[in-house]
Amino acid sequence: MNAFSYAPAPESREVVDIAPAYGLFIDGEFAEAADGKVFKTVSPASEEVLSEVAQGSAEDVDRAVKAARKAFEKWSALPGSERAKYLFRIARIIQERSRELAVLESLDNGKPIRESRDFDLPTVAAHFFYYAGWADKLEHAGFGADPKPLGVAGQVIPWNFPLLMLAWKIAPALACGNTVVLKPAETTPLSALFFADVCRQAGLPKGVVNIVTGDGATGAELVAHPGIDKVAFTGSTEVGKAIARTVAGTHKKLTLELGGKAANIVFDDAPIDQAVEGIVSGIFFNQGHVCCAGSRLLVQESVADELLEALKRRMSTLRIGDPLDKNTDIGAINSAEQLARIRSLAEAGEAEGAERWAPACELPDTGYWFAPTLFTGVTQAHRIAREEIFGPVLSVLTFRTPAEAVEKANNTPYGLSAGIWTEKGSRILWMADQLRAGVVWANTFNKFDPASPFGGYKESGFGREGGRHGLEAYLNV
Repeated sequence: MNAFSYAPAPESREVVDIAPAYGLFIDGEFAEAADGKVFKTVSPASEEVLSEVAQGSAEDVDRAVKAARKAFEKWSALPGSERAKYLFRIARIIQERSRELAVLESLDNGKPIRESRDFDLPTVAAHFFYYAGWADKLEHAGFGADPKPLGVAGQVIPWNFPLLMLAWKIAPALACGNTVVLKPAETTPLSALFFADVCRQAGLPKGVVNIVTGDGATGAELVAHPGIDKVAFTGSTEVGKAIARTVAGTHKKLTLELGGKAANIVFDDAPIDQAVEGIVSGIFFNQGHVCCAGSRLLVQESVADELLEALKRRMSTLRIGDPLDKNTDIGAINSAEQLARIRSLAEAGEAEGAERWAPACELPDTGYWFAPTLFTGVTQAHRIAREEIFGPVLSVLTFRTPAEAVEKANNTPYGLSAGIWTEKGSRILWMADQLRAGVVWANTFNKFDPASPFGGYKESGFGREGGRHGLEAYLNV
């Protein structure tokens, strides 16, 4: 029992006005799908229908691409300083509407309002501010004296950070002079549709940003469209491979940010309490719906028992429930489909002999929920140590030497991120050099900055998003 209990502190739903239905955003206007098809978007915490959204078809994708192509002529001809003004406006409007957008994101996605309010929205605005600053400095970015935009970018984003992934994609594309057709995830379309309204509020020229909602078939139509010059995708490795096959042999540039199975490595000289906070942030942030989540904990044998005791004690304090409650640490799983996958892999861990532990907690009766869980006695052969679970499930392995830690950390088809916990700076540098991961955090985890590039190796994809490096994918260099 906690010494102090938490009284409910719900954020008001009244700050966001969700319409009963939304169309596609093409050429600066909302319009119904050509065939009139719609689908429902559901709140994962309550299973209530939030709105009906248009299901984009091949005809709708074609209309959006043509609108973007037409707008490209004038948008790319604008001086960078003029494009920057629009990006600055968008950033400021996002800041002004951040409370509304945070509530919307938590309703549609299931993540705690504390995360969408304190992390997602500030980082979204920061990306637009950052790339607004680059718009008139592209010749100084290191990609040639006179870099040119590519044309029309087709962008497909996931459901775990709907608005943030939109910002990662759209901000650099517009700064470089490209126009965009974006397909948000089927389960979280609302923040992208609200962003369309932000674009109109900012006075963005028609056709520069187009948003076509729909399922995987809609995304496939966008990727395959001959009028697309650049494809950017964040999502599963399986879908990323399919996109790579589709784009192969065409003129399209491609960046893929895919799955991960990151190792969070704790040495015996690490400050235990600090490491525990980093472990919790690494795997339970956003319900584990993070491609770079520290889902494999590698702990040095000599401190394994002490660390696990502290970790279990900390996990027992995590609060699970209403995403709109400001006290909530872990919200709802995004969909019934994702919950089924998490349950299946957790059951596989038990069946293969790992020991499962979760704190005592009462899960809500409605919605999609999964308690924070850790597995001990895990080997590298276990599925839970090899496959991306994309949920609040931590696999614990041990090691004796730094070399063994590197070998186990790199023993994965993924290579997106890693964490190192130690007081020795020389060890941090040696480990970072040995780890095959695109992002390596030292004595912290899940720290992001728009000026810092993000991306992975192997089956975690290729290309970088963020920072100066993120401009390259949208320039003809």
